[in-house]
Formats: sequence, C-alpha cells, structure tokens
Amino acid sequence: MAATESVNNSNALKSLLDKVRPEKKPKEVKRSRKEEKERFKKRLATLTPAEQKYLKRKRFIDSVWPVARALLVFGLCFVIIYPLMYMVATSFRPRSEMNDPTIIWLSRSFTMNNIKDVIKAMDFWKTLGNTLFINIGCSIIQVITCALTGYGFGRFNFKGKKLLFGVVIMMILMPPQIILIPQYMFFRYFNPLGIYHMIAHDYINLINNPLTMYMPALTANGIKAGLFIFLFRQSFRGLPKELEDAAYLDGCSPLKTFVSVMIPNAGSTFLTVFLLSVVWYWNDYYVSTSFFTNNSTIALQLKNLQASLTRIIFDNGNVKVNPRELIVWLEAGCLISITPILIMYIFLQKYFTEGIARSGLTGM
Repeated sequence: MAATESVNNSNALKSLLDKVRPEKKPKEVKRSRKEEKERFKKRLATLTPAEQKYLKRKRFIDSVWPVARALLVFGLCFVIIYPLMYMVATSFRPRSEMNDPTIIWLSRSFTMNNIKDVIKAMDFWKTLGNTLFINIGCSIIQVITCALTGYGFGRFNFKGKKLLFGVVIMMILMPPQIILIPQYMFFRYFNPLGIYHMIAHDYINLINNPLTMYMPALTANGIKAGLFIFLFRQSFRGLPKELEDAAYLDGCSPLKTFVSVMIPNAGSTFLTVFLLSVVWYWNDYYVSTSFFTNNSTIALQLKNLQASLTRIIFDNGNVKVNPRELIVWLEAGCLISITPILIMYIFLQKYFTEGIARSGLTGM
C-alpha cells in the first residue's frame, strides 16, 4: 500500500510540474537554400508591389550589412593594432636586421639590448618615480576638485550657474596654448595675495617646481579638467533625487551627502575620470616642457630620446648610426613608456567602460 501511494504521489507531482512548467518551443526546422527561396517567393505573392519592394530591400540590406560590418571592424582593428604589432616586433630586433629586406615581422634572433639601452638613456626608474609623483598626485587631487565642482553644477541651482557652466565648456574647447603664457608669468612671478612682494621686494619662482602642476589641479583647472567636470555633472544628474532627499531628512549636510551618498553611487565615474587623468598627465609633454627644464617625466624623456641616445649610448655622436637602425631604440622607448598604462588599463577596463556608459557620453 505504501509503495502504491508513493507511486501515485510521484505521478501527481509529475503531472502538476508538467502543467506549471512552460512549454518548450519546438525547434525550428532548418531549411535548405532552395526551400528558403520558394518560401520567400510565396510570401511575395501575397504582398502589394510597395510591400514587395520594401521586403526585397530589407532582405538585401540584412544580407550585405554583416559583411560590411566585418570589413569595417577589420579595417579599424588594422589601423589601431598594426602600429602596436610593429612596435613590439621592432623593439626586440637587432639593429643589423633593420637593413635586411627579407625580415618583415619575425626576427631571426631575439635581443633585450635595445630595452636595456633605452632604460639607461632615459634614466627610466628615476624618471618613472618622478612621473608617478606628479601624475598620481595631480590625478587624485583633480578627481576630488572636479567631482565637487560637477556635484555643484549637477545638483544645485544658483545665480550665474549657466554662465559658469559656459566657462567649463570653454575649458573643453579652448586649447591650452592660449593661456600658457599668462600661466607661465603667474608661476614665474608668483606673488600670493600681493603681500610677498611688498615684504621681500621679490617674487617666488615656481618654475621647475611640482606646484606648477599641483596648483591647477587643486583649483579644478588641470589638464582636461573641463571634460572631467562635465563627466561628473552628467553622472550626478543621472542619480535619483530621492537619495539626496533621504540624506537631508537624516540630517546630512550637502558635503556629508556628497561623501556618504553620491560618491558610492558614482564610483565607476570616479575611476573613469582617474584613469583618463592619469593617461593625460602621463602623455603630457607640452605643459611639462613649459614649466619644467630640470625635472624629467616619461613623456619628456621620450620626446628627447634620440638626443639622449646620442649623448649616452653612442658616445656623443662618435658612433655613426643609420637612421633606419635607430628605429629599434625609438620603438623600444615607446614600448616601455606605454607598458605601465597598458597594464593599468587591462586590469581596470571593465570599470572604465562602465563609467563611460554611466556618464551620459554614450547616450545610455
């Protein structure tokens, strides 16, 4: 009896599950190309001439678009990846093989001498430390100041808001060369509040001082600061206002609301702006060249690499080097210069793309 009841219960359970479970869609039968043509002709016969033209045009576009898209993606990948492939292939090639027309991509021998020579010529480890000191510090400060500025534009209404935001847009559009000379004069004859010159009858010279990079970042006026303010504004505007209202009801001040509510909900934007800031400070040599003559950065050393090789590696020009052979050292310098940025991007690319999507630049 017990066995019979258990069988009945299991059968009842199976029937109940069969009723509850959604029915599986039957698999579509694959048709041959001839059958598809016959089916398409029968469908056309039931349509009006205008509908037939539309259907034929749509079918043609659907068949051609995947091929066009594949060609477009392949072309873009070739344009972007080819220089990287050439750089890697050339960096580890002996210079004598640069004159061999039979060698295009793969070298007959592998050498690390080019990398070692470039590290010596660039004084790489000291230069890397100096670059990181300016780069990371300015990036962190700029993220904080631009976030506060973007929060003000995104969540508050005040007099002159549109005018000030117009200034931010001008910061994006205006090239840095326009204000470079006034900036240089400001740092060369730095006079805080006009008091220092009255007391010391002199000015403070900040040229070759990291403060020339830190002070603009501290005032949300660093490299590409206008774009970062815009990114933060878009990100904060997209957050629900109920979060802010709930924080105010709990007694939070605007600053505490920004720290405890806004920052956690805009974390991906903070990371995106930090990465962009690091990359632009890392690659900058125009502003650095204007304010630094002694301090060296990766971008400055890479710009002057050929002169450094002539002075340090080639014994002040006594060794004659074919310009074609010089490429192996120049490509090696490019490779070791971009390696830290590539490593950082590989580990953080997921959060980078997410922050771009949430910032509103992609229309998402």
